[in-house]
Amino acid sequence: MMQRLQELFIESRKIRAEAECLITQEEMHSAVVTLAQNITAEIANTQPIVIGIMNGGMIPMGLLVPELDFPLQLDYVHATRYRDKIHGGDMRWLVEPQLSLQDRTILLVDDIHDEGITLESIKIYCEQKGAQKVYSAVLVNKIHNRKKGTSADFIALDIPDRYVFGLGLDYKGLLRNAPGIFAVKDL
Repeated sequence: MMQRLQELFIESRKIRAEAECLITQEEMHSAVVTLAQNITAEIANTQPIVIGIMNGGMIPMGLLVPELDFPLQLDYVHATRYRDKIHGGDMRWLVEPQLSLQDRTILLVDDIHDEGITLESIKIYCEQKGAQKVYSAVLVNKIHNRKKGTSADFIALDIPDRYVFGLGLDYKGLLRNAPGIFAVKDL
């Protein structure tokens, strides 16, 4: 196990060194400010619950929430299809939100809208728990024709159809902390 982990860390350093920066941290900050303004205009007076989708939503939540200057509650959900792999599988629920969603406005925050399967599943879950309205916000929306779920309601930036990491997005469970959005070379 430790040998495989060590190999993965070595591989991720190579991936990071060869990656192309698509969005700098500064560009993302500017886009998040605009994203927050759009969200504020829509839900500021609804007493919302902002729910981060872990693990990818951790950094986007940290970037977005300080820009939302209105009363809100925070919670999180941990549901995953990737489990540190580069291709999604079946949805696996690890942690459900702790707050009651009944009759509440919900804002789901995630790192990326790729195919939309995870976001759609969590949206349906929130509706089944009695949410009055469910919105979603993502840092990046990947442009392609493979979408299966609904689109995100709020998007900071669009990106090309490439495998990306950074600012919450991962490469095999690593590189979420990269200071920008980077595209993996030849993948």
